[in-house]
Amino acid sequence: MTRISTPAFGPWLFFAIAFALSLYFTFAAVQGNFGLFQRAEIVAETSNLRAQKEAVEADVARMENLTRRLSDDYLDLDLLDERVRAVLGMVRADEIVIR
Repeated sequence: MTRISTPAFGPWLFFAIAFALSLYFTFAAVQGNFGLFQRAEIVAETSNLRAQKEAVEADVARMENLTRRLSDDYLDLDLLDERVRAVLGMVRADEIVIR
């Protein structure tokens, strides 16, 4: 009597598992927490934060300059006059105010 051989499922099972694992790791490399898309978002956010940092540093430098110009050691009378007019709404006695 001849025996009918059944197909071997061992190699098929091995390749199916290997294929599934390769799909999983490929997906994780692209979409995962440390994947390519996450890296692109981090790079974009980094450049945005650097631009914000530069803007804040420029603002701080401007404020430090104004503070130095109004300090006891160095008093800028024009700046003081401008700030008094802006904050307190004061005018000189010889000026005419038009509303």
